[in-house]
Amino acid sequence: MNQFERIPNLKGKIAVIVGAAGQIGFATTARLVALGANVFCLVRRNAEDMQDRLSKLPNYNPESHSVLLVDITNSESIKFAVDNVTKKFGECHILINAAGTTRSIPPDRLELLSDEIFDEIVTTNLRGVFATVREFAPLLKRTGDGVIINISSTASLRAGRSNVAYAAAKAGLNLMTQTLAKALAPEIRLLAIAPGYMVHPTSGAQKAADFNTKAALACPLKRIGYADDIVNTIESCLTTIRFSTGSLFVVDGGRTL
Repeated sequence: MNQFERIPNLKGKIAVIVGAAGQIGFATTARLVALGANVFCLVRRNAEDMQDRLSKLPNYNPESHSVLLVDITNSESIKFAVDNVTKKFGECHILINAAGTTRSIPPDRLELLSDEIFDEIVTTNLRGVFATVREFAPLLKRTGDGVIINISSTASLRAGRSNVAYAAAKAGLNLMTQTLAKALAPEIRLLAIAPGYMVHPTSGAQKAADFNTKAALACPLKRIGYADDIVNTIESCLTTIRFSTGSLFVVDGGRTL
């Protein structure tokens, strides 16, 4: 089969999902398990809770689906994850970077964005993703058909409500995706997905009760996003949109238009 032809499912594929406990991360986990992938879930905390959620998914198999505590701000922790994936599966076809962090700091409140908070946000959202790609790249290259998907944000595309550190980190992630797509081709494809406003908990969790409604009215498609909107795009990138690399897919109902 041609490397870039459409594939019907992910049977036999090894997928690593970073930030698997989050809204997008867990929805992606559920979809990839349903598509037949062997899934290795990396979480920063509460591994037992993640294991419980994972075990309740249809098609769960303890031999095929695993959970591991990993901190992507620590390169040794990432290397530990690579070693575990290598020992269990021997290869990796898919890497989903869905881990991230931010703070609810308005962009004009510069005094609230301390050096420590700035560093935490950039380290997790940018350096941590790079370190994860760096450590997993040899394992992905080994397959000759690796795919890395980085979860960005529409905060990276224009000035808005997000704090400066988060917007800058996600903008850097977009360019890093393009740079690494060129550097790691043709054995590995890199793609980025930029969600817009999403239903609880990513957006609206600590905002006014009518936030979701007002945000939806500001979108040409008149609603805000759900995790499945992002996961549908991830599935397409893995199975159908296979002759693309370095691309950024915006999934925001048209809000950034």
